[in-house]
Amino acid sequence: MPYQQITLEILAAFKAIVGDANVIANHDDLERYSHDETEDLRYYPEVVTKPNMPQQVAELLKLCNINSIPVTPRGAGTGLSGGALPIMGGLVISMERFNQIINIDEANLQATVEPGVVTETFMNAVAEKGLLYPVDPASKGSCFIGGNVSHGSGGPRVVKYGTIREYVLNLEVVLPNGEIIWTGANTLKYASGYNLTQLFIGSEGTLGIVTKIVTKLIPAPTIDALLMASFATNETACAAVSAIFRAGIIPSALEFMERRGVEWVIEHDGINFTLQNGIEAFLLIEVDGTNQDVIFDACEKINAVLEAYNCKDVLFADTAAQKDELWKLRRIMGVSVKSNSVYKEEDTVVPRAALPQLIKGIKEIGLKYGFESVCYGHAGDGNLHVNIIKGEMSDADWHHKLKDGIREIFELTIKLGGTLSGEHGIGLVQKEFMPLKYSELHLNLMRGIKAVFDPNGIMNPGKIF
Repeated sequence: MPYQQITLEILAAFKAIVGDANVIANHDDLERYSHDETEDLRYYPEVVTKPNMPQQVAELLKLCNINSIPVTPRGAGTGLSGGALPIMGGLVISMERFNQIINIDEANLQATVEPGVVTETFMNAVAEKGLLYPVDPASKGSCFIGGNVSHGSGGPRVVKYGTIREYVLNLEVVLPNGEIIWTGANTLKYASGYNLTQLFIGSEGTLGIVTKIVTKLIPAPTIDALLMASFATNETACAAVSAIFRAGIIPSALEFMERRGVEWVIEHDGINFTLQNGIEAFLLIEVDGTNQDVIFDACEKINAVLEAYNCKDVLFADTAAQKDELWKLRRIMGVSVKSNSVYKEEDTVVPRAALPQLIKGIKEIGLKYGFESVCYGHAGDGNLHVNIIKGEMSDADWHHKLKDGIREIFELTIKLGGTLSGEHGIGLVQKEFMPLKYSELHLNLMRGIKAVFDPNGIMNPGKIF
């Protein structure tokens, strides 16, 4: 697709649409929009605009569509797949000024929110009304809810409450030609033709730009219990995960952490946690609800499962402070690795019973290629994050052999019934692996869908395919 550069005339038109103060064209000021949290990649846009009304987004897209200018939508820039990188230059449309919670409808347990609202801000606002929006990615304190929608993001508590796909009821979307549509209806059931709402979730800004989100809410649980179980091996910890569900328990969170990850956090972030000899893996298990007796009974059943899988120790968090400390240990693990090492993070997901084979295989592949890995993730969903650490690998091996190791990890994941990403998306860095999972027929169906919405190919080009 031959794209055009932004002329002075078009730049003036951008300023007329959103105002001079909301257009950035100076190279130094563009730096923060040239990257996300994906390794060390940099791609500078020609221009950034910061609209705050759907009509402004519509005018920007209409202008770019007519003039064949590539457009990259951008949220908070916390993505891990390169989805917000403007690899073709062109225009970045930043959604940071779409930051209003429009309405919390307590009667219907729904909310309408703009895409630039920080996810945790939204969660806290509904929590004040005794309600719960349970989609809580690790970056919830900085990521935008619009980016969560675009990438199909998850988090620890979707294991019980469901993924973001189960909480988005309707979307206001600006199409590449500047038309504005609602994708569905503000109803709990939808059987009226193709479900365009679900199509846009996880589409990574390749079909249009979301400007309003209608979410489902649920009553918030009032009680929770948290425990940390320790194991001698990664495989036994992972095997216990599926057994907990088979025992009839659905935890509100079930997270896996290997010892090396905990060591990393203790070393670099000053978390106070004592590691015992002979412990190689941990499960962080939360149960919540509204009835203390029911929660206590669930914890007893979980403890019985843990004993059957040779759990070495179970630590119950007695206070809110202890709960916060254990959750902090898990939530900052990825940030710690990113801050203190050259790394590459992969987002594998398999049926949860296949987790023992997955982590065993990842370690074997690491030995083969000479890289270290720090694994953790949402074990209850079968979603394992693999932080690959450069360590002692030579620069040549890191740049030329590592990709072969990553390919083997994905081949193993697919062999075990999994797929390429559970919640980070495909974006730029995973697109070359798509043929491992999908046939050319399947990929062409996806390309055909994009062509219907975006026939000129201006929306986030170079991503997914």
